[in-house]
Amino acid sequence: MTVDTVIHPAAVVEDGARLGQGCVIGPFCHIGPEVVLHDGVELKSHVVVTGTTEIGAETVIFPFAVIGEIPQDLKFRGEKTSLVIGERNRIREHVTMNTGTEGGGGVTRIGNDGLFMAGCHVAHDVQVGNNVILVNNAALAGHCVIEDEVIIGGLSGVHQWVRIGRGAIIGAVTMVTNDVIPHGLVQGPRGVLDGLNLVGLKRRGVARSDITALRAAFQMLAQGEGAFQDRARRLGEETQSDYVREIVEFVLGDSDRSFLTPG
Repeated sequence: MTVDTVIHPAAVVEDGARLGQGCVIGPFCHIGPEVVLHDGVELKSHVVVTGTTEIGAETVIFPFAVIGEIPQDLKFRGEKTSLVIGERNRIREHVTMNTGTEGGGGVTRIGNDGLFMAGCHVAHDVQVGNNVILVNNAALAGHCVIEDEVIIGGLSGVHQWVRIGRGAIIGAVTMVTNDVIPHGLVQGPRGVLDGLNLVGLKRRGVARSDITALRAAFQMLAQGEGAFQDRARRLGEETQSDYVREIVEFVLGDSDRSFLTPG
C-alpha cells in the first residue's frame, strides 16, 4: 500500500529533491535540490535540510535544526561533499550537522537509532555509529569517530580526531581531548578515564564473567608494568573475553590522538 507524502503549503521543496513514501514536511521547512529523504522521514517545522544530504527512513527532525550545511572549516573551498544519516534517528531542536571535507574523506556519517538532543553539533567528517546518544548541547569536532552505543553527556565537547570506543559514556560538562577505550567512563572538566561504564554494560545484558574480565583488564591497564600499549598487548595475549579483546584492538589501532589512561 502506498502512503502519500504530505508537504505543508508553507514549506519549500526545491526541484531535484527526492522524497520517499509517507514523508511529512511541516510548515516553513526548506529542502535543498540535492537532498534525499527516505520513506517516513518527518520534518516537524522550520527545519533546513540542504547540501548533498541523505536521511534514512523514519528519522524525525524537530524545529530549527539545520542539517547538511557546509563545514565550519576555513580549509573548505566548496568541494562536493555529503552527509549521510541512517534510519530511525531522533534529531531534536537546534541540532546542526555538517557535510564532510575533501581532506577528511568527504562524508559525515550518522548510524541508525540515534538520539541527538537539543542544541547538539556534529561537525564535518565525523563518523557516528548506531544507538548513540548526544545529550543537550554536546558537540563533536571534526573527524571524530563515535562507535556504537556511546552516550555523551550534556554540554560536553569532543576534540577533533578523537575516537570514542563502543559502549563508552562521557559525563556532563566534560572536555574529551584523547581517545576513550570501549566501555570506558570519562568525567570531569578535562576528562579523565575514571572507570568502566558498568551501568551501560549491565543494561545491555553483558555476562557477569565478561564484566569481571573487563574490571580485571582495567586494573591491569591502570597499574601494570610498561607503557599503556604494552599493557594492552599483554592483555590481548592473556584474555579469553571478546570485550577485553575489543579494548585491546582499539588501543592498538591507528589513531591521531593519544589515550585517556586510567587515573
